[in-house]
This record gives sequence, structure tokens and C-alpha cells, in this order.
Amino acid sequence: MSTYENLLSDMVAANRILASQGVCDAFGHISVRHPDNPNAYLLSRARAPQLVEREDIMEFDLDGTPMHGDSRKPFLERFIHGALYAERADVHCVIHSHSRSVIPFTVTQAKLRPLVHSCATIGHAVPVWDAQTSFGDTNLLISNQAMGQDFASVLGKGNSALMRGHGSTVVGASIREAVYTAVYLEVNASLQIAASALGPITFLTAGEVEKIQSRLADAKPGEGYNRAWEYWCHQAGVEPRQLDGDV
Repeated sequence: MSTYENLLSDMVAANRILASQGVCDAFGHISVRHPDNPNAYLLSRARAPQLVEREDIMEFDLDGTPMHGDSRKPFLERFIHGALYAERADVHCVIHSHSRSVIPFTVTQAKLRPLVHSCATIGHAVPVWDAQTSFGDTNLLISNQAMGQDFASVLGKGNSALMRGHGSTVVGASIREAVYTAVYLEVNASLQIAASALGPITFLTAGEVEKIQSRLADAKPGEGYNRAWEYWCHQAGVEPRQLDGDV
């Protein structure tokens, strides 16, 4: 199959995984940069992730305009995706979700930080974007380009950022990397809440985070992102697409 067709298959699998792992419920979405046009991206029509099929995938300009005259209902918060692709050439996948364990860290002073090696891809420090800061009272949804650009400035060069009273967004150089980070952002949040009841937490150092991220990025077939992807695909009832050297 072509690269485009492969991405469509992986997008469906990713949606199933995010639902299966409790990152997305009826809400949340994942996009991937268009393989032939860096100024466009692929994203499903507005639909629950568990139900997304290949035919649901639409193409968008970076300003959020559906391409090819597609008139199906898009996600309101598609501006998250376009703004991040415009800001970061290294980003090829964006995932937005409202996973539950993450939410307490968006509305308290507790900072979400990696505390176990598998969660290092979330970044050493996870910032919180607050719509109130720049836009006053809103419905907390990133519903236009200006809000998307403001959020992108808070994410900066990182891999993940939280949204006050809303959820989180993660990015990756590939679908598998971004899915890995989205799942382990939720895992880390849950573990951090549990650990905080026991006493002071020893978090990963910045150096440890860098070494772990490097290890994952350079992993051999059967390691890192690839192993997690295969496992999660089976849990979600999806046949994983295998590529030589794909991690």
C-alpha cells in the first residue's frame, strides 16, 4: 500500500487504541501530517474515536479548512492540530484527549512530572495552558486559530501540555510515538496521584528523561514504540501493521 493508505490504516488503529486504553471516550481526536503535503493534515470527521473508519478521515489545510470541498462535520477543536503543525516542523502526529487522571493536574498547583521510566516521553515538565489568561471567559474549547496558536506557544518545544479544566494534547514524530506518549501521560497522572498519598515523590531527572527518550527513539524492531503498539493493537482488537525497522 502507499504511504497515504498506510497512514489511514494506522489512524484507525490509533483511534481504537486510544479508546481501548481509556485515553479517549466519546471525545478526543488524533491527526497526522499529510505525507505528501506538509501544509495539510489528516483528521477524522467529528466522531467518537472507537467508531472511526478509514472513510471518516478528512484532509485539512493548516488553518482548519476542510479540503476538496468536504462538507462533513469536522471537529470543533481541529485548530489545535493545524496550529501545532504550523509551529513545529518536527511534529507529525497530534493527539487531544480528556483522559480523567490528567484533569486534576490542570486545576491544581500540583505539577505533572514523569516518575517512571516508561513515562519519560511526556517531558520533564508539563505546562498548563489556561484559556482565561489570553481570552477571558470561554467554553474552554480551542475553537479558532488564535486560540490554537496561543496553545502552541505554551507547548513550545515539548511533547505534552495540559489545558485547564479541559484535558491535554501530546505530539510526536510518528503516530506510534504520539500514541505511546498519550497513553503514558494518563498512566503517569494516575501513578502520581497514588504516590502523592505516600509522601514526597522522587521524579525522573532531566538527564534521565533525555536518555530514556533517546533510547526509545533509537530502539530496534520489537522494542519501544513498536512493542507497545503491537500489544495495544491486540488489546483493541486490531491487526497491527508491521514494518521492518518501525519502532
